[in-house]
Amino acid sequence: MKRAMILSDIDNVATLLDDIKKGEMAVLLNAEKEETGQITVLDDIRRGHKTAIRDIASGERILKYGQVIGGASKNIRVGELVHTHNLESLRGRGDKA
Repeated sequence: MKRAMILSDIDNVATLLDDIKKGEMAVLLNAEKEETGQITVLDDIRRGHKTAIRDIASGERILKYGQVIGGASKNIRVGELVHTHNLESLRGRGDKA
C-alpha cells in the first residue's frame, strides 16, 4: 500500500512517501506513523509531492506542517496533486494577509 504523511491535525494536504499512480489508494499516516484513513489519488503523484486530503475551495489557505504554505488558485478535490498549477504563494504579494 502507498503511504502519505500528515504532520498536523489541521493540515489539508499530505505528503506522498511513495510514487503513486492515478486511481491507486494511499494510506494516510500521522506524525506517529499511525494510520488515520485512506484516499484514492486522482493524479500520478511523485514521492515528496502533496495531495489534498479534503476538498479545498479556491482562495482557501493550504496547510502543511500546521502552517500556511499558500492559497488554492482554483478548487482542489480530495486526492488531487497540490502543486504550482493550483497553489499560489501568499508571501510578499501585499494583497493577502
